Amino acid sequence: MVSQRAQDVTPFIAMDVLERANELEDVIHLEVGEPDFEPPDRVFETAIESLRAGNTDYTAARGKPKLRRAIAAHYDREYGVELDPDRVVVTPGTSPGLFLALAALVDPGEEVVLTDPHYACYPNFVRTVGGEIETVPLRAAEGFEPRTADFEAAIDETTRALLLNSPANPTGAVLDGETLAGLAATAETTDTVPVVDEVYHGLSYDAEEHTILEYTDEAFVLNGFSKRFAMTGWRLGWIVVPPGYVEAVNRLAQNVLICAPNFVQDAGVAALETPPDRLAEIRETYRKRRDRLLEAVTDWGLDLGYTPQGAYYLLVDVSDLPGDSLEIADLLLEEAGVAVTPGVDFGEGAADYLRLSYATDIEAIEEAIDRIGAVLQTVETV
Repeated sequence: MVSQRAQDVTPFIAMDVLERANELEDVIHLEVGEPDFEPPDRVFETAIESLRAGNTDYTAARGKPKLRRAIAAHYDREYGVELDPDRVVVTPGTSPGLFLALAALVDPGEEVVLTDPHYACYPNFVRTVGGEIETVPLRAAEGFEPRTADFEAAIDETTRALLLNSPANPTGAVLDGETLAGLAATAETTDTVPVVDEVYHGLSYDAEEHTILEYTDEAFVLNGFSKRFAMTGWRLGWIVVPPGYVEAVNRLAQNVLICAPNFVQDAGVAALETPPDRLAEIRETYRKRRDRLLEAVTDWGLDLGYTPQGAYYLLVDVSDLPGDSLEIADLLLEEAGVAVTPGVDFGEGAADYLRLSYATDIEAIEEAIDRIGAVLQTVETV
């Protein structure tokens, strides 16, 4: 019999949409966050050099010292945060890092507070380690920025962790320094621990990025190479661990992950050495795509209610259209040949929305805009 734990895991609807879209012809993919850029050339060259040098064996579970030092230097360079490399644990992608953090923090029956909307997989990670879920609402009129007071109200004696995401998937919201400082202070006074997913750092357009490590050492920080450096299939990420949890997380990594691929870790060092002007050019490309989609949403007669400040997603309110977000996404796939993600994937607070990804080229986006507009002209609002 399948375990109750496995039965409790809900589908990742974005991946279901992708699978179905791949069975059709002439589909434009706006459903998944897959960057259309290539990693920097030096990343490829370093990986090949490392392979030829025979770096295909195990490394220490926490990662190669050179990469951990490079990650620590990244925090000093980007945020002015001095970080002990011993607090860095390298992981085969950011998602395994989230599992390690929650496994080190949460006992069965303890609570994790997360936002609504939230990244679709967060609740399943919490359930898998036996945790309970409490949510705090986000509001489009406030740019989907969380209120510190809402977190304070949600915390009780069973709360163990606050799970945050900035820049956020699916909203594109970026937490400012004041909010992060407030949440860090709340965590300290309530004996809870922030777990902050910063994997979209480097992809903000209208806001200054801050890491929660500027305000506290007592936080787990998740990051990686998939989004910033377009290295999704390379499966390389990291966790910055609070000092008191380093050995526990390392033991978990030894048993659950073994290690991230050796030669890919060398490529990660090269990625972190990428000149900043390359990333600035990519950010500007994403910004132009975002702005074009914002114009299109208005032309479609739909409402966004906010401007995404980072990542490469926007949530479009479709509550004025007949049917729920699943039915509308199905209509756009079948009639327009455009794959989008139903907002219900991201919590009750996103149930009336569609998530559109602009991690694809502008020509495909323009075609998708025309196709969606043509279908929506045939649909009566309610």
